[in-house]
Amino acid sequence: MSFSENLRTIRKEQNISQEDLAEMMNVSRQAVSKWEQGTGYPETEKMILLSEKLNVSLDYLLRDKKDFAEPQKTAANLTGKIMIKSLDTDVIVSCHKVFISPLFNRLFKATPDVPQYALFGIDTVTFWGENRTLLGWYADKESADKEQHAIMEALQNGDVSYELQYAAKVKKGLMSVKLDTEEH
Repeated sequence: MSFSENLRTIRKEQNISQEDLAEMMNVSRQAVSKWEQGTGYPETEKMILLSEKLNVSLDYLLRDKKDFAEPQKTAANLTGKIMIKSLDTDVIVSCHKVFISPLFNRLFKATPDVPQYALFGIDTVTFWGENRTLLGWYADKESADKEQHAIMEALQNGDVSYELQYAAKVKKGLMSVKLDTEEH
């Protein structure tokens, strides 16, 4: 997919009309139409603003989807602002978005002693894309989903901070991360 197709798809997924997007970008509806038809492109400053307004990275907006895997837009991708403290480090991130990412695919086989999922927080979006911070490791999808659900509840309750509850304890090596199965 090209920029024009990506823009049209993202705009429609977010239920934004061409008129609304034009107003957000301070351009004419015809300009948005030209962008979506591939007969015109926004200036660099507008492109950056466009990625911010649509809450997607420039890579996701510009590149062919088969070359770049953006986390799927689902209810699991939370939005809002909340301070999140990780379990195994002293990292505290003011996140406007969190998402779960599987750590293995069909090219890499998972083993039972390593985390299967990771939770990432997005704190800023820059010209180069989203700044992602690893928040926690998870032994299985169920634990990661529970964490994400708890964060969503905290956001809905108006909480300003959240400490991870379901992340797995891990042992970090120089080039590896393993689940810490020792009882303390």
